Amino acid sequence: MDNFIVSARKYRPVIFETVVGQQHITNTLKNAIKNNQLAQAFLFCGPRGVGKTTCARILAKTINCTDLQPNGEACGVCDSCKSFQNGNSFNIHELDAASNNSVDDIRSLIEQVRIPPQGARYKVYIIDEVHMLSQAAFNAFLKTLEEPPHYAIFILATTEKHKILPTILSRCQIFDFNRIRVDDMATHLASIAEKESISYETDGLHIIAQKADGGLRDALSMFDQIVSFSDGKVTYRSVIDNLNILDYDYYFNITDCLLKEDTAKTLLFFDEILTKGFDGAHFISGLSEHFRNLLVGKDTSTLKLLEVSEGIKTKYLQQSQASSVSFLLSAMNIANQCDLNYKLSKNQRLQVELALLKMCNLLAVFNLATTPLTVMSDDGQLKKKPDTPAVAPIKEGKITDEVSIVADTQAPYVTTQTQPVNPPDEPEKKAIAATIVAEKPKVFIPNSNASTSVKIPSLKDINKISDAAPVEDDPYIKGSAKEDFTFDDFLKLWNTHAATIKAEGKMSLFTIFISEVPKMLSPNIFEIVVENKVQENLFKNEKPALLNYLRSSLKNFTIDVNPRVEEQVVVKRPYTSQEKFQYMAAKNPELIELRKRFNLDFD
Repeated sequence: MDNFIVSARKYRPVIFETVVGQQHITNTLKNAIKNNQLAQAFLFCGPRGVGKTTCARILAKTINCTDLQPNGEACGVCDSCKSFQNGNSFNIHELDAASNNSVDDIRSLIEQVRIPPQGARYKVYIIDEVHMLSQAAFNAFLKTLEEPPHYAIFILATTEKHKILPTILSRCQIFDFNRIRVDDMATHLASIAEKESISYETDGLHIIAQKADGGLRDALSMFDQIVSFSDGKVTYRSVIDNLNILDYDYYFNITDCLLKEDTAKTLLFFDEILTKGFDGAHFISGLSEHFRNLLVGKDTSTLKLLEVSEGIKTKYLQQSQASSVSFLLSAMNIANQCDLNYKLSKNQRLQVELALLKMCNLLAVFNLATTPLTVMSDDGQLKKKPDTPAVAPIKEGKITDEVSIVADTQAPYVTTQTQPVNPPDEPEKKAIAATIVAEKPKVFIPNSNASTSVKIPSLKDINKISDAAPVEDDPYIKGSAKEDFTFDDFLKLWNTHAATIKAEGKMSLFTIFISEVPKMLSPNIFEIVVENKVQENLFKNEKPALLNYLRSSLKNFTIDVNPRVEEQVVVKRPYTSQEKFQYMAAKNPELIELRKRFNLDFD
């Protein structure tokens, strides 16, 4: 029985052309080799499984190849290439800095650098996980890294570039490796499956590539695992069952329920997901990604951002046409807030269910916001309010005003609604009111094509209305309304108004009314004592309503009630040793002389 070799080792690239997803680096290295412009030190950095060590080995093999190809690749048949492939090359050394990170290890490396290569042009040192070197080891390595012998080349590889000293970085050519795209990984997995005579589904390979998160080594490990699990048949169902991935169909079905406002089915789907062992946080993050894909699928220019197979992409395109942008943005916002609050919630399931219920009612909110209101006609029938505001002249003896609402696709803007008002019966006012044209209140909306304007009455019309109103109709300016009253009458009305405030639920204001009895400063002027500025502001806000009630009830319009903040003297108690000494010295001054004579300290 042959020994099994995992795909990550069996199909490790041996030339630059077979490296997946790093063409910007491989092309640069090949051009440097062809033009003989090799640096003395390289730094390969990037996430795990993207080809750093692989590219370092290919570079070390290619620069020592005795029969270099015209395209800059190694021949693979010369003695140097064969010795490297067999693992017995004396000119290429690999060092694991995770286990050899001391100063002595670096000193031993420096001693080896002094020995020239045997039967090759360069002597290459590949140091993996170089960020694990100690501070002293980095310092010992500086001089050799900056000015090595002409035949020595150092290739450093790391996943954590930020941990490397700036003095090391300045001595290297830095190559940043990218995460491998999902399409590139899926294509590479398909080629391996064909070489191994393994049947596969494209959707399944895309799921593996997405789960790998940019690392090809992780994708190959999962590929081997699924091949063993499914007996050589990599299908979409076998992938999601083995890797514990939530099926796309759940997200599509739940989105359909949200668009249909079917709360029952939505909650049942979520319960089924929990029953299968999936976490609520995993579901809500996947739902956010699903909404993002739907939003991306609404524009043909952003379709390339969908990293899914063609079959799944078709489903996204179909469902994106049935979803509005406003719904997707609002649903993404709700899902994002749920994801942020999930770990802090004591009832995590309820947190997700509440987010789903909010999403189910989004379309109802949008429809309510964009539906025109109905108004009552003169014959008592309900009719649909016109979409555009119109000018409504005032009828004789009746002033009417309607609600004007303008809504766009994002949010409604509603103006203030006023009730019908009956004007005075004086003939002068009737004549003036009949000539005034009332216009619906309008709201300015940004980016609106329709221009809006508000008719402002002229000063002449205002003066006519003011002159037409008789002075004696205003009870607040009557000169004779100064009847006498007793303090008991005042207190009785004061307590009645306090009971009204309590019934309205204004408990903070109610406390002010019952905590202190008002003081009479003069026959018609009173004062109420409050504790702080907050209570003073509360009372000032209530003062107009209070004075209106007192003046009209007592028929005296010179009554006034003013608040006054009572300053409280805060007595500071001694706390520190110095404060205690000063407190005692104030009572007994001889303590100061005693402290000076014996040079005493407070502690």
